[in-house]
Amino acid sequence: MKNGARFAFHDLAPGEESFRDAVLAGLERAPKRIPCKFFYDARGSALFEEICRLPEYYPTRTEVVILEENSSDIAAQMGPHCRVIEFGSGASQKIRILLQALERPAAYVPVDISREHLRDAAIGLAEDFPSVPVVAVCADYTRPFPLPPLPGAGGKRVGFFPGSTIGNFEPDAAVAFLANYAHILGPKGEMLIGVDLKKETDILEAAYNDRAGVTAAFNLNLLERVNRELDGDLDIDRFEHLAFYSSAEGRVEIYIRSLAHQTAQIAGRRFRFAKDELVHTEYSYKYSVDEFRVLAARAGFRPVDTWTDPGELFSVHYFRLR
Repeated sequence: MKNGARFAFHDLAPGEESFRDAVLAGLERAPKRIPCKFFYDARGSALFEEICRLPEYYPTRTEVVILEENSSDIAAQMGPHCRVIEFGSGASQKIRILLQALERPAAYVPVDISREHLRDAAIGLAEDFPSVPVVAVCADYTRPFPLPPLPGAGGKRVGFFPGSTIGNFEPDAAVAFLANYAHILGPKGEMLIGVDLKKETDILEAAYNDRAGVTAAFNLNLLERVNRELDGDLDIDRFEHLAFYSSAEGRVEIYIRSLAHQTAQIAGRRFRFAKDELVHTEYSYKYSVDEFRVLAARAGFRPVDTWTDPGELFSVHYFRLR
């Protein structure tokens, strides 16, 4: 680590759900499912980075532009000496925009379940921002967990949850997640969160069905991972990616569809797939600004400000706890 970097690592030893157990249980269900959190093995993570650069996939670049163009206003809301707590911090890229704009932030607290990835990303950020103490916490952020003592006792806690990851939760689960976040932030907590907006169906469906087929490869990589890690013999060519927008539910639904009646062995067990049978892998809920404010209010947050792009593709919300 470079001289001057201020870094601490707290490992709360989260128990990660077994990929084997989740796959076997999910494929025994009707309908079948594999949780979307298992997209992100090394191959899946590389494919997702490629997705974020695709012309059809607007969320990442649009949110970055919103943060860059409104960083001064956002920093004014967050105030000096704040302590920023990011759930699911990943590579800690978007926080860099905020740290460049904030006035003497007291601490940055990335929270993630991926131990080594978290450590590497947090160390890199601490080296690039040596004046900001970085306190990394390895924990399952979807469940309650204790924060370690943080620098800057007088600074308020501000949650940062970019990327519209909140859309992967069904609405009631999203409320529960935000309520957990509120508990960790404390009674004077505030939050900055990215939320994908409702829009024309063709824009949404193009974002999840890119012409280059990268999103399809990302989705089908789940089956390749089953073959690699669980001694599976799935014939990948007999499955296809399926994604569509359900206006009634307000969400993009993502599945893997079986193209034929077939059986496969996985971890020593046999599974049958009917022709056209679907394996659910992800939901991505979209909200209007007002809809998301109503959802956040159920978790105890009140709206302060919202920023969107000129095309109204994406939104970034600032909330305070009531």
